[in-house]
Amino acid sequence: MGTLDPNSTMGRGVLDDPKTTQNDNQRKELDAGALFVLKSKGSWVHCGYHLTTSIVAPPLLSLPYAFKFLGWTGGVVCLVIGALVTFYSYNLLSLVLEHEALLGKRQLRFRDMANDILGPRWGRYFVGPIQFMVCYGAVVACTLLGGQCMKAIYLLSNPDGSMKLYEFVIIFGCFMLILAQMPSFHSLRHINLVSLVLCLCYSACATAASIYIGNSSKGIKKDYSVEGNSETRLFGVFNAIAIIATTYGNGIIPEIQATIAPPVKGKMFKGLCVCYAVVVTTFSSVAISGYWAFGNQAEGLVLNNFSNNGKPLVPKWFILMTNIFTILQLSAVAVVYLQPTNEVLERNFGDPKSQEFSLRNVVPRIVSRSVSVVISTTIAAMLPFFGDINAVIGAFGFIPLDFILPVVFYNLTFKPPKQSPIFWLNVTIAVVFSTVGVIAAVAAVRQIILDANTYRLFANVD
Repeated sequence: MGTLDPNSTMGRGVLDDPKTTQNDNQRKELDAGALFVLKSKGSWVHCGYHLTTSIVAPPLLSLPYAFKFLGWTGGVVCLVIGALVTFYSYNLLSLVLEHEALLGKRQLRFRDMANDILGPRWGRYFVGPIQFMVCYGAVVACTLLGGQCMKAIYLLSNPDGSMKLYEFVIIFGCFMLILAQMPSFHSLRHINLVSLVLCLCYSACATAASIYIGNSSKGIKKDYSVEGNSETRLFGVFNAIAIIATTYGNGIIPEIQATIAPPVKGKMFKGLCVCYAVVVTTFSSVAISGYWAFGNQAEGLVLNNFSNNGKPLVPKWFILMTNIFTILQLSAVAVVYLQPTNEVLERNFGDPKSQEFSLRNVVPRIVSRSVSVVISTTIAAMLPFFGDINAVIGAFGFIPLDFILPVVFYNLTFKPPKQSPIFWLNVTIAVVFSTVGVIAAVAAVRQIILDANTYRLFANVD
């Protein structure tokens, strides 16, 4: 089961009190995944930390690259629309979750919402698999990007070094093996506070470096024209939209709201306000400064523009500091997106009747989570093409979960009159982003096909 009576004391920090027989009975109502991973003990502030870490992540450093396909007007418009639609959609999703809680059935997982609103088949065969793909794909992408940042640091100190990218990916994966053992989503609250600070730090560094290079004689000649023929430009636009969707993507709103201690009403909105204050600051500054400095020469990761033919365009210590901030935050982002996988593993291998830290639960937890991290690290090392992975995840995963399903859930749950503006606004969002999602998926797959001749397993890409 993945629902919780909002009037129960469960999730208020009393589950570990063996003296209360009532709590022991309530423990049996939840499976091990919901009971141990999705503990409901947090405040709206903690919710803000989780939201910020899940959205304001290093993929935002790809925004200047997305702008090169959209130009100034298209880039800014897509950035603003992405912010408005996702804030609106996430708030709608939160309202649906609050409504379900008031009815006596608090939803703890995305697939639980789909089960109750759309039907069991939608939860089992559509929403569940898509969410797993999105979240596990995000872990793979973070692991790959972490390895790339480590390699960048290595080449700064040893330009002729012989270590390959996959070796750094494995090093980052070893670090993730430790973090993956954090027992619950709620236990990440302090890590995610540090993550919030880190994302502000590397975004400020990326912005400052872009402005510095753009104003220096070392910078490249600025050209903001969109390159390619009409077909290339068209598919480039939708590929860029998929990247922006990934950057704004979350995919785990119900799981984050599940960490809030009841009553939940109004708390998610406060957390979203904290999150989007950081989103607006970081996304706009990195995207605009990066595209202004590098134009249509912006790389898939703007940090790669900070050197030219191996020669750094900003002081080495600055690149080192920026990459360290990025690596540390990537580890927090990866462990956040591991939570849905951890919940599934805990549900299948854990025993809700035993104590959380009993030998019966600790051994399968360590083994299953370690295997999960080893698999994601192996995939990242084998397929080191971050930009293409980013676009595919956005098109197939984040657009349905974050742009389409929230408005569908709201209309089906609250049934607003068909004459009301909110009904047609939600229908419009669903139709427009369904169309965009299909085309973006085609564009992302097309880009993979075009780049396929450069793909090699365990390739040592920059």
